[in-house]
Amino acid sequence: MDERIQRGIENDRTVDITTTGRSSGQPRRIEIWRYRYDGRTFLSGSPGTRDWYANLRANPAFTFHLKGSAQADLTATARPITDQAERREVIQGILDDLGRGTGNVDEWVARSPLVEVEFR
Repeated sequence: MDERIQRGIENDRTVDITTTGRSSGQPRRIEIWRYRYDGRTFLSGSPGTRDWYANLRANPAFTFHLKGSAQADLTATARPITDQAERREVIQGILDDLGRGTGNVDEWVARSPLVEVEFR
Protein backbone atom coordinates (compact mmCIF):
# COMPACT_ATOMS: atom_id res chain seq x y z
CA MET A 1 0.00 0.00 0.00
CA ASP A 2 1.20 3.51 -0.81
CA GLU A 3 2.91 5.14 2.20
CA ARG A 4 0.74 8.28 1.98
CA ILE A 5 -2.43 6.17 2.07
CA GLN A 6 -1.11 4.07 4.95
CA ARG A 7 -0.41 7.24 6.94
CA GLY A 8 -3.94 8.46 6.19
CA ILE A 9 -5.43 5.20 7.47
CA GLU A 10 -3.35 5.46 10.64
CA ASN A 11 -3.83 9.19 11.32
CA ASP A 12 -7.10 10.47 9.81
CA ARG A 13 -9.91 9.79 12.26
CA THR A 14 -12.80 11.13 10.15
CA VAL A 15 -13.52 9.09 7.03
CA ASP A 16 -16.50 8.21 4.87
CA ILE A 17 -17.74 4.73 4.14
CA THR A 18 -20.07 3.55 1.40
CA THR A 19 -22.09 0.49 2.29
CA THR A 20 -24.77 -1.35 0.34
CA GLY A 21 -28.25 -0.90 1.80
CA ARG A 22 -29.40 -4.19 3.26
CA SER A 23 -32.95 -3.74 1.94
CA SER A 24 -32.59 -1.33 -0.96
CA GLY A 25 -29.32 -2.62 -2.40
CA GLN A 26 -28.41 1.02 -3.02
CA PRO A 27 -25.09 2.61 -2.03
CA ARG A 28 -25.17 4.54 1.27
CA ARG A 29 -22.34 6.94 2.05
CA ILE A 30 -21.84 8.36 5.54
CA GLU A 31 -19.15 10.14 7.53
CA ILE A 32 -17.79 8.13 10.45
CA TRP A 33 -14.83 7.96 12.82
CA ARG A 34 -12.31 5.20 12.39
CA TYR A 35 -10.38 3.85 15.33
CA ARG A 36 -6.99 2.15 15.62
CA TYR A 37 -6.07 -0.51 18.11
CA ASP A 38 -3.18 -2.97 18.06
CA GLY A 39 -2.20 -1.85 14.54
CA ARG A 40 -5.67 -2.63 13.18
CA THR A 41 -8.48 -0.39 11.90
CA PHE A 42 -12.01 -0.47 13.33
CA LEU A 43 -15.37 1.23 12.91
CA SER A 44 -17.58 1.67 15.94
CA GLY A 45 -19.92 4.10 17.58
CA SER A 46 -21.62 4.89 20.83
CA PRO A 47 -24.07 2.26 22.08
CA GLY A 48 -27.18 1.88 19.93
CA THR A 49 -28.34 0.55 16.59
CA ARG A 50 -26.78 1.89 13.39
CA ASP A 51 -27.88 1.42 9.79
CA TRP A 52 -24.27 1.29 8.57
CA TYR A 53 -23.62 -1.66 10.90
CA ALA A 54 -26.74 -3.53 9.77
CA ASN A 55 -25.70 -2.90 6.15
CA LEU A 56 -22.20 -4.27 6.77
CA ARG A 57 -23.56 -7.33 8.55
CA ALA A 58 -25.76 -8.05 5.51
CA ASN A 59 -23.06 -7.21 2.94
CA PRO A 60 -19.55 -6.86 4.40
CA ALA A 61 -17.93 -5.47 1.22
CA PHE A 62 -17.70 -1.67 1.31
CA THR A 63 -15.63 1.34 0.28
CA PHE A 64 -13.47 3.15 2.84
CA HIS A 65 -12.94 6.77 1.73
CA LEU A 66 -9.94 8.73 2.97
CA LYS A 67 -10.61 12.44 2.71
CA GLY A 68 -8.11 14.13 5.02
CA SER A 69 -4.33 14.03 4.67
CA ALA A 70 -4.76 11.61 1.75
CA GLN A 71 -7.63 11.09 -0.65
CA ALA A 72 -8.38 7.52 -1.69
CA ASP A 73 -11.28 5.13 -2.17
CA LEU A 74 -10.23 1.79 -0.72
CA THR A 75 -11.97 -1.53 -1.20
CA ALA A 76 -12.56 -3.15 2.17
CA THR A 77 -14.39 -5.90 3.98
CA ALA A 78 -15.98 -5.59 7.42
CA ARG A 79 -15.42 -8.30 9.99
CA PRO A 80 -18.01 -7.87 12.75
CA ILE A 81 -16.46 -8.42 16.18
CA THR A 82 -18.94 -10.62 18.07
CA ASP A 83 -16.71 -12.53 20.51
CA GLN A 84 -17.25 -10.87 23.89
CA ALA A 85 -13.61 -11.10 25.01
CA GLU A 86 -12.36 -9.59 21.74
CA ARG A 87 -15.05 -6.88 21.87
CA ARG A 88 -14.02 -5.95 25.42
CA GLU A 89 -10.31 -5.79 24.52
CA VAL A 90 -10.84 -3.68 21.39
CA ILE A 91 -13.43 -1.36 22.93
CA GLN A 92 -11.25 -0.81 25.99
CA GLY A 93 -8.35 0.06 23.66
CA ILE A 94 -10.55 2.51 21.72
CA LEU A 95 -11.88 4.16 24.90
CA ASP A 96 -8.35 4.44 26.30
CA ASP A 97 -7.25 6.12 23.06
CA LEU A 98 -10.15 8.57 23.37
CA GLY A 99 -9.23 9.30 27.00
CA ARG A 100 -12.46 7.81 28.33
CA GLY A 101 -10.79 5.11 30.44
CA THR A 102 -13.07 2.44 31.85
CA GLY A 103 -16.30 4.46 31.87
CA ASN A 104 -19.24 2.66 30.20
CA VAL A 105 -17.11 -0.24 28.93
CA ASP A 106 -19.82 -2.77 29.78
CA GLU A 107 -22.47 -0.79 27.88
CA TRP A 108 -20.17 -0.32 24.88
CA VAL A 109 -19.33 -4.04 24.83
CA ALA A 110 -23.01 -4.98 25.05
CA ARG A 111 -24.50 -2.43 22.63
CA SER A 112 -21.97 -0.74 20.34
CA PRO A 113 -21.45 -1.66 16.71
CA LEU A 114 -17.90 -2.90 16.11
CA VAL A 115 -16.22 -4.11 12.93
CA GLU A 116 -12.63 -4.59 11.93
CA VAL A 117 -11.76 -3.13 8.54
CA GLU A 118 -9.84 -5.52 6.31
CA PHE A 119 -8.40 -3.79 3.27
CA ARG A 120 -8.24 -5.79 0.06
